Amino acid sequence: MGFIFDTFRFLDFIDILLAAILIFQVYKLVRGTVAVNIFYGIFLIYMVWLVVRALNMQLLGSILGQLIGLGLLALLIVFQQEVRRFLLVIGTRYFRKGMISFDTLFAFRKDHEEDWNFAPIVEACTNLSYSKTGALLVLAKKSELRAFAETGCAVDATISSELIESIFRKDGPLHDGGMILARNRISAARCVLPVTENPNIPPDLGLRHRAGVGMSESSDSFVIIVSEETGRIAYANQGRLVENVGTEELGRILPLIFVP
Repeated sequence: MGFIFDTFRFLDFIDILLAAILIFQVYKLVRGTVAVNIFYGIFLIYMVWLVVRALNMQLLGSILGQLIGLGLLALLIVFQQEVRRFLLVIGTRYFRKGMISFDTLFAFRKDHEEDWNFAPIVEACTNLSYSKTGALLVLAKKSELRAFAETGCAVDATISSELIESIFRKDGPLHDGGMILARNRISAARCVLPVTENPNIPPDLGLRHRAGVGMSESSDSFVIIVSEETGRIAYANQGRLVENVGTEELGRILPLIFVP
């Protein structure tokens, strides 16, 4: 066994460590979704291919090598949401303000982002919860979520509790779907949001909660959900759902989530 360590370099250790970190991060993204079983299958096929190549089995190694090579495009299609989340995590974590940001690199940006006014949002959620009116509010962080806003009806209005409550009235034409709030304004309502495929979501939760989790998985948004059946408030952030949130707790969480 000594000859193995004679040729083992420090760069090989770094190579193994980075590969392990990458695989672990991918596993964290697919864990709890139906894609985790596909991940296990791909990982098993790759390990078999490494063993076959080490044993110099030409025919089987060639077949598995072609399968892995041609399967890359199929993997990008199958893991489309997971790849999107992976890139979103990287962009959100390492390109925030104060670290690496295009806003600091390009000084010609003139538009000023207004500070959020969370009071009318919390007040609207309180009243909607009391009246058991279902609501789905998507608060954009860095991205303005224009692609999702275009699926609904443009509003572009100042945030007020009265306007939020009137939009989500059960007999209103805009109550169905999600409301997108960006740059301290109501951008659009009746927006179509992606639904999560996470099988760990409690079965008693409906499509509104699943859409809220799915939206937080597909973007860097913070989603507030008000249940129509129970009136309870929940929020979804980075794919994690927190239920039974009090209005006072919601008022404390929002400034912490959107702190510069």
